[in-house]
Amino acid sequence: MYKLQFKVSEHVLTVRTDSNRIMAFFQSPDWSRLRINHTDTDLTVYIELGYGKPFVDFNVESKCSEKGITFCRTDYKIEIDPALREADIYVFDEFALKHALMNLYSTFIVHNQWGLLVHSSCVAQHDRAFLFTGHSGAGKSTAARLSDPRPILSDEATIIKIDSGEARVFDSPFRSEIITPGLEESRKLAGIHLLEQSPRNNRKRLKKADGMLQMMDKIFYWPHHAGDTHNTFVLCRKLADAVPIYNLEFKKESSFWEEIS
Repeated sequence: MYKLQFKVSEHVLTVRTDSNRIMAFFQSPDWSRLRINHTDTDLTVYIELGYGKPFVDFNVESKCSEKGITFCRTDYKIEIDPALREADIYVFDEFALKHALMNLYSTFIVHNQWGLLVHSSCVAQHDRAFLFTGHSGAGKSTAARLSDPRPILSDEATIIKIDSGEARVFDSPFRSEIITPGLEESRKLAGIHLLEQSPRNNRKRLKKADGMLQMMDKIFYWPHHAGDTHNTFVLCRKLADAVPIYNLEFKKESSFWEEIS
């Protein structure tokens, strides 16, 4: 059996598998740069290929009991122990594996009230980070590409730690299209931008309550337990308190950064 360890934000993830295909998945640049060799672990995952059918839709069924948490989609199944320290993942293919890992990690950080996984892209500007989110097709990946040569922290799922009145963003292995070297150090999140493509650039700050409501459906979270659903709400409120949220109308060119910096 193969064993790999990764440092995902502040957490040590240990992966065990018998599959060469799974090993190849974790040799991608998004994951290989996070490789470590550590004696301790926060979350241990066993991964196996051969489950289910090809992807149909994003519908995930969940079940929570004294035996733990189970998530099922047509192309993956996750079984998590009650302490959220160990999990078994069964997948149809690599696409399913990426989504299963996102589901597991989101569940882990919300349960521990550590932070959120947000459907967005995020870019570093010196010692700060700026997040771009919105509905499907709003331009999350486009905004990230137009931000070159600024380092990209994420292009699909942004890892945000929320603590002591501050939010910090970490390099995310949950990538979609853009492969970059990544950053070892986290960045303070200085702004959240709800994107709308437009013939002009314009940024307008939202009230905290309005911003929080806009962010609720941008969080990667699959309901399974009332307590963790409450944690998600509390963390989202803390995020809105800590970070200004804006509507950003932007043209498909890098000039929108003039509105930000």
